[in-house]
This record gives sequence, structure tokens and C-alpha cells, in this order.
Amino acid sequence: MKVSIIFVSLIIVLGLMSQPAPAVIGDRVGTFPAPRNNPTGLAFDGANFYLSDRKTDSIYCLETKTGMLVSGFPAPGLRVSGLTFDGAYLWAADAEEKVIIKFDPHNFVSLLTIYCPAEEPGGLAFDGVYLWLGDIRRGKLLQISPEDGTTIKELPAPSGSPTGLAFDGVYLWVADRNSDYIYMVWPQSGEVILMFKAPGKYAVGLACAGDLLYCADYQSDSIYALKADDNEFFRLSEPVVEKIEYTHQYRNYGPGMVTSLDIFLALPEQSPRQKIIQQPEFGSAPQRIAADQWGQQTAHWHFDSVAAGEVVSASYETKAELYDQWFIFRPERVGRLKDIPGEIKKTYLADCSKYAIHSPVIADAVKQAVGAEHNPYWIMRKILRYIIDHLEYELAGGWNIAPTVLEMGKGSCSEYSFVFISMCRAAGLPARYVGSIAQRGDLAGEDEVFHRWCEVYLPNIGWVPVDPSAADQKSPHGQASFIGHVANRYLITTIGGGDSQYLGWEYNSYEKYESEGVCKIYSEKLGEWAPMMIEDTAGAESPRIPESCKPR
Repeated sequence: MKVSIIFVSLIIVLGLMSQPAPAVIGDRVGTFPAPRNNPTGLAFDGANFYLSDRKTDSIYCLETKTGMLVSGFPAPGLRVSGLTFDGAYLWAADAEEKVIIKFDPHNFVSLLTIYCPAEEPGGLAFDGVYLWLGDIRRGKLLQISPEDGTTIKELPAPSGSPTGLAFDGVYLWVADRNSDYIYMVWPQSGEVILMFKAPGKYAVGLACAGDLLYCADYQSDSIYALKADDNEFFRLSEPVVEKIEYTHQYRNYGPGMVTSLDIFLALPEQSPRQKIIQQPEFGSAPQRIAADQWGQQTAHWHFDSVAAGEVVSASYETKAELYDQWFIFRPERVGRLKDIPGEIKKTYLADCSKYAIHSPVIADAVKQAVGAEHNPYWIMRKILRYIIDHLEYELAGGWNIAPTVLEMGKGSCSEYSFVFISMCRAAGLPARYVGSIAQRGDLAGEDEVFHRWCEVYLPNIGWVPVDPSAADQKSPHGQASFIGHVANRYLITTIGGGDSQYLGWEYNSYEKYESEGVCKIYSEKLGEWAPMMIEDTAGAESPRIPESCKPR
């Protein structure tokens, strides 16, 4: 049984007064209860909300700020799954009769019934000209004519179950009850621009009201007010504390003599998502620590000789608190290419051997991908879309340069990165790569494969991660999961542009040697993870989360 609306409204007001200011898009700023226990569709008419309820077959008019019940009336359909407002009238998707009904909420008169092209209708929205309808069974977003239900456009839903839709004047918002995410979608292509966890476990209705997004949840019987825009650009969550040991071991099986060996280890550094609790402790002292041309700190070991049968190694152990980091911002928040600082342009638009940015293959690919686009965010997205369409992942020995990878149509994570960086730089967008030691599914484990992805510099935002190979997925959700997102299972060791005087094109570590006679060499690179208890880090400072994302 619902508690009284007046009492609940008082609780809401007091709760809002005590809540801290929201940090990023998707943060909850208020909550009020649904008037009944089975809410579904949600619409906003500029003054009040309209909420459909499956069990009572009714629609309730609610006061916007408090959720106080204004009125209620019978729904025009038998099972309303979605509601929207077109500026004058309400529209309801009826999942029972598979129709869409236009009706007047003031005199409860149905004005028009049109064909519903969805096999299982979900959310409903109006974009000023057309209706948008979620098809839960087929996992589609349908743009349809309000005259007769003719399908104008069909796009893949971000995930499989589009139960809630809303339109904010530019973007389509989609709630998915299976993934428990809310997505901001570009309605021209269906690409997910940003995504965040839904406030409840069964999001069913969405409505836009000013700078807030409202979400009705079927499981909690609540309506949540969420921030739909903000000046903060990323969120940190899900911290884990790990001890990581990295070892580069070198074996000379002979029969000849290695007369000179140098091993270089990239050293992890502090960042908003990566707090180094314990600075690297070395197994044996390196000869020196120096930064390469990208500013990457690197430890250097030199061995005068390695005899046949001898094994030498370089290693360090560190402790880190790692966060899941999501960049969440609207593309219109991004500045212009000319706003990028000159030093960043000079450094990260330069050509390198693996990029070959002046190659006709790269020039043609950029022309096809970018066209006349000027927004740096959309330049990045269009280049990524082109790579997804033209490459497939293949882990094979060796690395090819970017034009060759494009011509072959396949490559490893490093080769995807080379192509992405090459195309971004050729388009005038600064880009670089990061290298990491990866946690492979368990808090305790080892990594021998490692992983590399990219970062692009977006003015007003900073360096934003993009993982081209991991983003090569069919679903918009899968693609967006690797744009502006770094999971808490990576220790970033390397940030650079390639061809480092210490690391070459490698990341994590690198070796070079000279020998006399025939030498069979075996090198092993190993990252080992061990979870730490919270008390193991007692006395360490808590990580400071900056007010906004600052460029490195």
C-alpha cells in the first residue's frame, strides 16, 4: 500500500535538501513513488507527468516536482507500454491490441488509432514530426508516421529491450530493462553517445523535462529524476585495490654469448582513475630512470653480458587503487579543432613509421569517413565507425603499418590502434595510445597478452579513451562500452605516441641486445595480480577526484 502523497512529498523535499550536488549526467537528484504498483509509460506535457499503470489500466496525472497525484482516468488501451506527448495530445502504445492511440487527456476522448509495426511495443516518444517506438522482441527502434504507422526508419536498439523512450529535442533517450542502462542515442544513426546505469532494475518509462530526465521503474514503483546535462565530464566507480608485479625475463640458451643487453620497463603513473598507493619497488636496482619524448617514465637495466644458459630479469612490484572510469558528456560540449593547444597539436599530430598518415590509403579513408565534419567528437566517432566497418580482429605475429592493415582488412589490438591514430592525426585530431597490464577475469591471476588502446584529445574535455578493437561489436551498447570507458581491470603502464627511444613500439617493456655467435633467445613478459584487503592500504590518502577532467 502506498503511503500518503503528502507525507512522501515531505520526505522527498527533505531528501533533496540533504543530497550533495550532482557530479555528472545520470546522477539521481530526486525520487517519488508511483501512485500504483505497476508503472509503465511516462510522458511530460510541459507542466505535469502522465504515468500509465498496467494493473489498474489507468493513467495518472502527477505534479512534476513532488509527484503529488493531480488526477487519474482510464487508459485508452488494454495494456499501455509507452506514453508520449506531441505538444497537444497524448499517444499510447497498446501492447495487447498492437495499436497506437492518440487521445485527449482532458476529456478522455480517443482521436486516432494507427497501426503498430512493432512485434512487442515498448517505449514511445515524439520527435516533433514522427513517433519513435521501441520493439522489444526484435530489439529495434522504429521511427514511424503519426498518420498511419508507416515505418520511416529502423535502427538497432542499444541493447535488446527498449522499454522506455524520450526525445529531448536533439537526442533520443532509451531505457533498457535487460541491460539496466539508460542510453542517449543519436537518432540519425542509432549510435550511443553516452550511457549510464539506470537508477532501478526495471526501467520502463522515460520523459524529458528541461535539464532533467525522469525514469519510471516497474520494480521499485518509483519515478527518478536524473541529471540530463552537467559540466562534469566523467564518473569514477567500483574501486579495487591490487598488488601488481611485472617481470621481464630474458634467457640465453646459447651456444653463443650475449655481449650487451638492455631492458626497459615502463612505469605506471598517477591519474584520476589510477592511484598508485606504492611506488614501484624493483627486484634489482635499475641503472637509471628516464622519460622518453612522450614523457613516459622508464626504468633501464643494462647487462654487460649474458652467458649461454644464464637467465636475467628486470621487475617491479606496485600497489594501486583502480577505478572504473566513464566519460559522460554531450558532443556539443566539445570545443573546436582550433581550440586544441599548440603543444598538443605539435606532439600528437606528428607522423611516425607505423602511422604513415600521408599515405593515399589513409587520406582516402579519412575522406570517406569524416567528410565535411568539423566537431572533434564526431570526427572521432566517424573514424571509429569506418574502422569497425572495414576491419576484423585477428591476433597474429608481427605488426603492419596502418595503410597495410586497412588494405588487409584485419589486425590485432595494436594494429587497430595504429589505424585509428593514423586516421585521427590525418584528420587533425590529436591521438596517442596507452598500454596496460590486464586482469583476466579474476582478481588474482596473470597476464601474458596485455592490451593497448587509444586516447583522443577533445577540446574542453581532455584525453578521452577509445578502444577500437574492443569496440568492434555489432550492438550499439557493445560499441559504446569502449568509447570513453576504461574498466578497473587495467593498470596503465604506458602513454605515448610510438617509436620511443626506450620502448620502441612496444608497451610495458622492451629489450635490445648484441651477441657473438648463435644465440637462441627466449623472453617472457608476465604481469601478476593479487587482490589486497582494505586494511592493507591503511594510512594511504583517499583518491582525489578532480572537479573536471584535466588534460594530461
